[in-house]
Amino acid sequence: MSDLLTRLRAQGWRLTAQRRVVAEVLDGEHVHLTADEVHARAVTLLPEISRATVYNTLGELVSLGEVLEVSTDGRAKRYDPNAHHAHQHLVCSACGTIRDVHPSADPLAALPDAERFGFAVSGAEITYRGLCPDCRGR
Repeated sequence: MSDLLTRLRAQGWRLTAQRRVVAEVLDGEHVHLTADEVHARAVTLLPEISRATVYNTLGELVSLGEVLEVSTDGRAKRYDPNAHHAHQHLVCSACGTIRDVHPSADPLAALPDAERFGFAVSGAEITYRGLCPDCRGR
């Protein structure tokens, strides 16, 4: 059983066939699919699943805090099931490929007190950008 399915069961979330398929599609490392990609993969597992069901299920998963919604550079939102492990993102500036990365430095520690302007800083989102190996080779 996937990590996401295990977490959802632990929360008591009712796993209908449609919800289960969406969770299965999102399972894995470095998963950052658009809603349309989730739907396309879900249809191969459950042909009758509708686009609206996929969008609604993704919205519920985000609301539950089990999936992150990732937006980069005006591209379509992507859905990341790696919601419970601190990480940042590495994004290809050309094709939009996203990878999870785990920098060794604490991004909160990198912000000097003088630059906090009195804020009680609770988190940081850092996006690294560059060209992936496929786009670099073109």
